[in-house]
Amino acid sequence: MRQLRVGDVTVTSIIERDGPWRTPAAMFPTWDADLGAEHIAALEPEMFDHASGRMVMTYQTFVVRTPRHMILVDTCTGEDKELPPPLDFDRQPWRDGFDALGLRFADIDYVFCTHLHFDHTGWNTSIVDGRWIPTFPNATYIFHRREYEAWERAALDPSDPQARIFAMNCEPVVAAGQALLVDDDYALDDTITLTPTPGHSPGHCCVEISSRGQRAIVTGDLIHHALQVSDPSLHTIFCWDPAQAVTSRRRWLRDVVDRDIDVLPVHFPHPVVGRIVADGDAFAFRYRRGGHD
Repeated sequence: MRQLRVGDVTVTSIIERDGPWRTPAAMFPTWDADLGAEHIAALEPEMFDHASGRMVMTYQTFVVRTPRHMILVDTCTGEDKELPPPLDFDRQPWRDGFDALGLRFADIDYVFCTHLHFDHTGWNTSIVDGRWIPTFPNATYIFHRREYEAWERAALDPSDPQARIFAMNCEPVVAAGQALLVDDDYALDDTITLTPTPGHSPGHCCVEISSRGQRAIVTGDLIHHALQVSDPSLHTIFCWDPAQAVTSRRRWLRDVVDRDIDVLPVHFPHPVVGRIVADGDAFAFRYRRGGHD
């Protein structure tokens, strides 16, 4: 993905990791191989690696430049977080991508997290002298209140896998006074707003970008892969409330289908940007292929 323009706003991507990842059966508990084969055959070619039978998935951060603010949406897995293989990604591609955009950490005004899982909060913090501190010293970090409070409660149990992530990636931001806990109706301004899409996590949100009559939506993990557009009932092994995740996805798809809305799913590979279109009585994802990508 090169640069996407949404009115007076531009969006670019910083890639941390991409390529074949999991098989559909390993990702989606309700995967039906026979029905799934039809959906795989209809995918955009970039979406599936037929040689390995695995979905192609990307880990990326979106850089959103508005006339007033420099914003990051989701911050991948980060560095020094000691994640186990295969999640111990090389930190250098993300750093190189950040530098290639001519950015410094101090340039970031806001960090929006669609939710607080490890692969969307990793660069929130860096370790300095043995202590986790916010990576972006001048940024306000936007966390949904319901999301933060749910993981704060979960972190009381040290055996919960999210407890360690919360302690590294989220709690230090609040301790530093750089977090803003927001509700469903939060709007930064008339350009950046949140749409609640809970289910994958307690307070999952999409980030909406609007300018001069144009719209784009960063979907976080509402959709991990285009197979979930073809079959919205596919929840993932990572979903907090699978039934609610499916409900949120169906509602959102009905709202955006066949509309001039650019869709930016965090885990979709190049060229990233696409549209949701009707496919009979169902839905499909189609890339926008043009100068922006």
